[in-house]
Amino acid sequence: MRPSRIAVIGAPLDLGAGRRGVDMGPSAIRVADLHQRLGRLSYIVEDRGNVSVVEAESRDAGNPHARYLPEIAETCRRLAALVEKAADGGRFPVVLGGDHSAAVGTVSGVSRHYRKKKQKIGLIWVDAHADMNTPESSMSGNVHGMPLACVLGRGPRELTHLYNYAPKVHPHNTVIVGLRDVDQLERASVRESGVHVFTMRDIDERGLKAVMADAMRFAIDGTTGFHVSFDMDSVDPQIAPGVGTPVPGGLTYREAHLAMEMAGDSGQLLSMEVVEVNPVLDIANRTADLAVQLLASALGKRIL
Repeated sequence: MRPSRIAVIGAPLDLGAGRRGVDMGPSAIRVADLHQRLGRLSYIVEDRGNVSVVEAESRDAGNPHARYLPEIAETCRRLAALVEKAADGGRFPVVLGGDHSAAVGTVSGVSRHYRKKKQKIGLIWVDAHADMNTPESSMSGNVHGMPLACVLGRGPRELTHLYNYAPKVHPHNTVIVGLRDVDQLERASVRESGVHVFTMRDIDERGLKAVMADAMRFAIDGTTGFHVSFDMDSVDPQIAPGVGTPVPGGLTYREAHLAMEMAGDSGQLLSMEVVEVNPVLDIANRTADLAVQLLASALGKRIL
């Protein structure tokens, strides 16, 4: 049974990104008629507001290998608590990013909710990038390139051990979909991690339907369901131009929708986030509008 209530939580975090502007992403997504469009699917939409985030200009970046780490960790702790509370209250958490480092908070909150029930969750990470750097491997020091490593238990303890346990998700139940840009030092970490990876070549050769079917099979193996973390740069930048790290050759419009439709059809979707919408780089709010469309597809909107 799908939940009747959705809790929308904004995470206007841009401390983990190299380019400014993603802190305006949650507002841009809301402006794209998020509440009305989800409401038309017969949900009761409750907006829980935004998690508080410090301004980058008010702090020193600190460690060049993990810039703004204490501030990001604090934001993720707050976000995790909000997500956990929403899930505890029977709401379906929808988190609006912000840069992808916020996923540490989202996944931690969802994981903690089900851990209290002695249940595990799976994770489908739709992204052009692996996000499995650590401070030792990152060339930029931008934490938004590290969140998947962190929820798998690798990286700064401030992020890996929110709620004092790690990992939040087992590698066997973690799937990357749409990968097409991996840092040189990150490659070994991805290969050795045990996560399942479907690159754009896999999608080209096998088709999105087959890839998503396998992704969901891994994500639900021994779990109560899965969280979807959707980075808008997974979509081709011709369709979603408002992202900070665009990479040509991404998902098409229909591939992105089919992935979310299949996730929704599975009956195993526990929560979702869309991240890395940067209105400063967008054209007429196209990327935020697509983010809302994809959320709607995951939550039940169909052509007929």
